[in-house]
Amino acid sequence: MKRSIKKQMIAVFVGLTICLLLALVVINVRFLEPYYISNKEAEFVSMYEKLAESVHSGTWKGEDAQAELRHMAEKGNLSFLLMNIETKEGIYNVPDIDMLNDQLTGYLLGQAQKESKVLESAQEYQIAQYKDPRTQTEYIVLWGSVDGKYNTFLRSPLESIKESVSVSNRFLLYIGGIVTCICICLVWYFSKRLTDPIKELALLSERMADLDFDAKYKSGGENEIGELGANFNRMSEKLESTVSELKRANNSLQKDIEQKEKLEQMRNDFLGNVSHELKTPIALIQGYAEGLKEGVSDDPESREFYCDVIMDEAGKMNQMVRNLLTLNQLEFGDEDIQFERFDIRELIQGVLQSMEIIAQQKEARVNFCQEEPVYVWADEIKTEQVVRNYVSNAFNHLDGDMVVEVKITVSKEKARVSVFNTGTPIPREDIAHIWDKFYKVDKAHTREYGGNGIGLSIVKAIMESLHQKYGLHNYDNGVEFWFELDVK
Repeated sequence: MKRSIKKQMIAVFVGLTICLLLALVVINVRFLEPYYISNKEAEFVSMYEKLAESVHSGTWKGEDAQAELRHMAEKGNLSFLLMNIETKEGIYNVPDIDMLNDQLTGYLLGQAQKESKVLESAQEYQIAQYKDPRTQTEYIVLWGSVDGKYNTFLRSPLESIKESVSVSNRFLLYIGGIVTCICICLVWYFSKRLTDPIKELALLSERMADLDFDAKYKSGGENEIGELGANFNRMSEKLESTVSELKRANNSLQKDIEQKEKLEQMRNDFLGNVSHELKTPIALIQGYAEGLKEGVSDDPESREFYCDVIMDEAGKMNQMVRNLLTLNQLEFGDEDIQFERFDIRELIQGVLQSMEIIAQQKEARVNFCQEEPVYVWADEIKTEQVVRNYVSNAFNHLDGDMVVEVKITVSKEKARVSVFNTGTPIPREDIAHIWDKFYKVDKAHTREYGGNGIGLSIVKAIMESLHQKYGLHNYDNGVEFWFELDVK
């Protein structure tokens, strides 16, 4: 099961955000109140020292000193009482002084300590956490004396810190929800920018694994992924070149193995067939030449006819010799096969255009409807020769509806090129021999158009040198010749 990097990144970042928020909530609940109490203790000590200082300096009765003390108390949310034990004079910052005095008396008499938890104890004062049994309100209190003549009492509620913790947690949860949504959006955006090029590279690698070298990385970028994509493109180009070289080397190896086994038999067959095929045209040339020399006919038209026969037979011999040389080079492996990647559709179009005059002379209707390019691996020059021989053969045996149809059929690894012509099907007993050198199904018709039975032998030699399949199919209204080439 594939796991998306994008989903993993979103899950990780959201998980981290939630964990961070939960950690902050736990810290608030667990440590904020003790921290607040610790700070409040320091404020109590500072307030006590300020009260003691005003007593020592004798300024506590002054308006300025009292105003400063009340301001300090209000700033720290403190209620305070400072009272002379003998004269009952004092200062305070609450309207209900009796309540503070009662609480102070309770602590001095040891009655309130039962409900208190001592936080800090010194010689002059004590700080405790106290819960009022009547109101169930918790306070931090300080009681003590100054110079043994003055009693002092400080108090601050704890409810405010509990409310602060609650508000802080709610705020964190609200902010956390907003931050989480923002994180999801940001992570989705940046992960998409990161993963889309990676997906493109993954698809590119799959196509390269199938030897599709047209696939290129196109997203670009100046980061590491962009550099990786550029390296992929360079690797694709090098692999294409390497595959071409490997195919060429493999073909050369197979050719060397097969050549040794066929060499002697090919030599014998070649000499025998050449001597047989040249017998007739040489005899005709010799006969007509002797007739001219002996003056068999003084008629200018007859002499011109004799000369035309001699030239025609000489031309046929010349063509046969060229075909034999080509076939000999192919069969003996003297020609180097150059594997390259080219568009077979474009090649076929070029062959058909070059043979338009022949098609017009034959009054043939040529059909070729391939629109998209089809790239194959082969020797382009040799492939053109195969196509040209197939098309020429189709024109020479055209009959009936006078139609020549060329098609390209592409499968996963192969492209099949077929050339069909309307006419008389090839007899079943001749099918096995039509690829042999100098074999003619209809000798009279073959001689009529100047054929010598070598064209299909050249096709066979070329396709076997490429190590590809070839063949034919008979139909009721004609014959289809075909061959295959690699597309990868």
